[in-house]
Amino acid sequence: MTLSIVHTESSTGWGGQEIRILTEMAGMRARGHRVMLLTPEDAQIHAAAVHRGLPVEAIDVGRKNYAGFHAIRAWLSRNRSGVDVINTHSSTDSWLAALACASGTHAPPIVRTRHLSTRVNRSPATRWLYQRATRHIVVTGEALRTQLIRDNGYDPARITSVRTGIDLHQFRPLDKAAMRSRLAVDPRPALGIVATLRDWKGHDDLLDAWDTLARRGLDWQLLIIGDGPQRARLEGRVQAMRLTGSVRFVGNQDDVPAWLACLELVALPSFGEEGVPQSLMQAAACGVPAVATPIGAIAEAVIDGRTGLLVPPRNPTALADALDRMMRNAQLRAAMGEAAHAYAQENFGIDGMLDAMEQIFARAAAWKR
Repeated sequence: MTLSIVHTESSTGWGGQEIRILTEMAGMRARGHRVMLLTPEDAQIHAAAVHRGLPVEAIDVGRKNYAGFHAIRAWLSRNRSGVDVINTHSSTDSWLAALACASGTHAPPIVRTRHLSTRVNRSPATRWLYQRATRHIVVTGEALRTQLIRDNGYDPARITSVRTGIDLHQFRPLDKAAMRSRLAVDPRPALGIVATLRDWKGHDDLLDAWDTLARRGLDWQLLIIGDGPQRARLEGRVQAMRLTGSVRFVGNQDDVPAWLACLELVALPSFGEEGVPQSLMQAAACGVPAVATPIGAIAEAVIDGRTGLLVPPRNPTALADALDRMMRNAQLRAAMGEAAHAYAQENFGIDGMLDAMEQIFARAAAWKR
């Protein structure tokens, strides 16, 4: 059955959530479904969708106000017969879509995807949004599903964990020497972090740990891959800590597999609002072990003691000790890298995500009829 799937996204930022939306849209279109993205014109995902040739329409859904409600309601009124299901992704667009559908006739069902582990309040209005206005809830990790059932009392039958899938043909081990030459990465062993530069991704804790490791005499380099609102401040910290000789900011990169090939190890000392971070899955698919924190559903991407190490959040000392252990033991890194690659091949492929989402959308669309 061919479906018409409309995604909404009110966030104007950029990160794993936006990448998943576009990856899922491209995958569904390749399977013959019709897809559309509704998002503000100034959202970074809008430009990215245009760049990737995916259908997108600029719509004013960036704020919870009457203009946003009217924009979605008017769009649905014009396109009512051509939508089988709406997939909302952030709080603002979820509320606007829910109210627009509730106030209209013959509205399509809503599937809400929650990408982060932010707690959901227990107010009656929020319960209405999740349990009545929304037909099905998708979360990106089993830990997030458990949280909604345990803390909010939501119906388990209406919540499905669908881990983000990655393209295992794109993310695979590459020749380290060739990639380092192409990207001008010097010969020192390299630790990397691939993440938007937000405060809760743990870059500050990593820099504190890095300072400790430097004083312990470890001659490695740290590649900070990604961009974001904290970049200028973090660059200032690196200068103040006199770490510029070993820390390199490379910004956002399209060819992430090439950069991962340059690394011996990745870190993600996040302390809030995580699902299953794509960067950790991507690293595993490329055979790179990780040191991370057990926040959100990270433990579903890094198997502690097997594909990497997990340390308590907001603990630079524990982080430094775990990194030290890995950095000094090439044999351990190799064994964990091989295990990470094998685990990724079994669990992180994009087809699993698309199969699951296709079934959820089909069931929601059938309920509409």
